[in-house]
Amino acid sequence: MSRGATFFTSRWGLMLAMLGMAVGTGNIWRFPRIVAGNGGGSFLVAWVVFLFLWSIPLILLEFALGKGLRRGTVGGISGLLGEKYAWMGAWIGWSAAAVGFYYAVVMGWTLRYLFVSVNGQLTGADSQQMWDGFAFQPSALLFHFIAVAMAVGVVVGGAARIEQVARILMPLLIGLVVVLAVRAVTLPGASAGLEFMFRPNWADLGSYEIWLQALTQNAWDTGAGWGLITTYAIYARKNDDTNLNAVTLAFGNNSISLLAGILVLCTVFSFTDAAVAASQLQGQTNEGLTFLWIPQLFDQMPAGRIFMIFFFAALVFAAWTSLVSLFELVARVFTELGFERRKVLPWLGVVVWLAGVPSALSQDVFTNQDFVWSVGLMLSGVFFAFAVWRYGPGRFRREFLEGEHQDLRIGVWWEWAVRLVVVQGIVLVLWWLWQVRASDLWAPDGLANLFTQWAVVLVVFLLANRWMARRLALRGESTDPASERS
Repeated sequence: MSRGATFFTSRWGLMLAMLGMAVGTGNIWRFPRIVAGNGGGSFLVAWVVFLFLWSIPLILLEFALGKGLRRGTVGGISGLLGEKYAWMGAWIGWSAAAVGFYYAVVMGWTLRYLFVSVNGQLTGADSQQMWDGFAFQPSALLFHFIAVAMAVGVVVGGAARIEQVARILMPLLIGLVVVLAVRAVTLPGASAGLEFMFRPNWADLGSYEIWLQALTQNAWDTGAGWGLITTYAIYARKNDDTNLNAVTLAFGNNSISLLAGILVLCTVFSFTDAAVAASQLQGQTNEGLTFLWIPQLFDQMPAGRIFMIFFFAALVFAAWTSLVSLFELVARVFTELGFERRKVLPWLGVVVWLAGVPSALSQDVFTNQDFVWSVGLMLSGVFFAFAVWRYGPGRFRREFLEGEHQDLRIGVWWEWAVRLVVVQGIVLVLWWLWQVRASDLWAPDGLANLFTQWAVVLVVFLLANRWMARRLALRGESTDPASERS
């Protein structure tokens, strides 16, 4: 590990930082919509299954890799497989960074809506006008800039500041979500929302789409396979329990998703006829649900303005802590390649802001980047699992998941689960590509658009592979898997 690196000071600090990384807008604005559109309780059954088949195996893998090798995505993958695979780690890092470009735009939206909900400008009656006058307009650039500046301001302080901020924001976020969920379940008619969400129709589980949507949600809302967990695990203390912390992270993240689902579904079923509530939710986009419909629902609720402020504050905290982890991942990669962190971060902020401008001004660009690199992140999960498969799942489990500081023992099941992740990831990528087969090839979600961008990135990293390996070697980041893991 590089000289001068710091660690999270306690298990509590580590878990709050990890939860801040994992919990994002995907938990609060995407999860309720996907639950509603895929059978409610039936979806939850499939979602829990993939918690064990996708999320937990990958979280264990990433946590053990980051803590064991003390390296980021490029150094970690090449540390397992050798220097010729540095490009694979670079793909993982780039995919997360590319998501960060437009995710900063999303955080800017949440900041704007928190501001207007506090000053009373946002009401349900004018939510559409508010959205049309702000989203994808030049005025969004200021909030995009503020979001980037807030993330850089945390990352510049390293692990110590990330922990400090997480210790404040995560208890606030969890508290706000709990308060909102409690208020939602006390609304008249909320029981219909709870019944829809938690009572499965077992016949629905015969639909392959419910299973693939559940797998997708696990891939997107836990951060498993993105490289973020690997990055934060670098700062775990030597005696931190890898296995117990990884499993705790998975269940903690999904618990917040469940609370968000209760919040939205109970509120919707309370103010909307139960027969049409689910179909209305299914017809919403993430943006439509959060910035158009939710303000209308809060308008009908006693003390709705207060709860609307709580809702958008929770979104800001979730987006902020997630964006911080994306910045930290990229900063760590550049640091391991020999660049000075203090010089990298200002340039990183400038690049992320500039790269996000097209998404801030154009819905087509935003849609394109969201599609291309969200699917790219699924491929990242495949790359992590492939690396362990090639290294040897049994060997990885013995060397990284077993040790004196592990209170939770991981059995042979994990070896089979991590192999299955490769199959799941390939199926998931192919399914998402199949869904857009009818679109124009050069549409924002067109296949030509996706494959062109993927090809450019892959060619660049393959050509730069030797350079990256040389930089790692110069930094003393040995690519020998048998090297000491301090």
